[in-house]
Amino acid sequence: MTSPLAVARSGHGEPLLLLHGFGSSSLDFTPVLPALSAQFEVLNLDLPGSGRSPRLDRRPTVGAITDAVEQTLDAEGFGTVHVLGNSLGARVGLELARRGRARSVVAIAPSGLNLPPERIYQGAGMALARVAFRSVASHIEPLSRSRRGRTALLTTLKARPWRATPQEALAVREGFAETRDFWPTLLWGLMADVPLGLRGIDCPVMLAQGTADVVASGQTVRFLPLVPRARFRPLLAAGHAPQSDRTATIVSMVQATAARAARPEPDAETVLEAAVA
Repeated sequence: MTSPLAVARSGHGEPLLLLHGFGSSSLDFTPVLPALSAQFEVLNLDLPGSGRSPRLDRRPTVGAITDAVEQTLDAEGFGTVHVLGNSLGARVGLELARRGRARSVVAIAPSGLNLPPERIYQGAGMALARVAFRSVASHIEPLSRSRRGRTALLTTLKARPWRATPQEALAVREGFAETRDFWPTLLWGLMADVPLGLRGIDCPVMLAQGTADVVASGQTVRFLPLVPRARFRPLLAAGHAPQSDRTATIVSMVQATAARAARPEPDAETVLEAAVA
């Protein structure tokens, strides 16, 4: 059985799955990959239609995308994994947790809980980005070589785009200009998605969002009351895709959240008894 989605493996240790956002590819995790591979066996995956992964043969809802990710995990020989996800990838990570396939989840700016006006704003922004990046697709690679070029390409996604790697600039070419399933995924994976069943998540979850995120607004904190024992951390001076904005912070969050999975967390009754004592 072959993996239905393209995945690159590196490192040794407990398995860690990386899930990029909509309009991007696995290249977006280039800044954090060396440090994470030093501690985990990293599976850096291209979501359906992005990078080297084929498009789905059905509607690319979050459920269908998660099915494809699960099939890839099965093909690679993994039952459960730690997850680091961004945007749509973070939303898929939470769905994996709901299905019992995640040991821990770090979800950066997960999609799914934006209000109708926010969905219209984000959808329009994504559609405009698709048109813009396709029109300059042939220039993205040359622009990615310079700090000024990366700043021009990534200014809406990162707070300090001049610090981004060339690979992060190429990720938007793969995700916006070249993706094979852009419009259906925008509709079914983002605009029409409504998260359900999150109360069933029983693994450690860290929610995070950049304070300079102009894409996802403040929707990340809305997951807090829906995900049991979830924690939230703002990422100062970071954008929607903050891998190069806050590289060390993201790595430390993954490490800390994975460590929480290794020790059982007390339930509410135990915490109350300890407080009374």
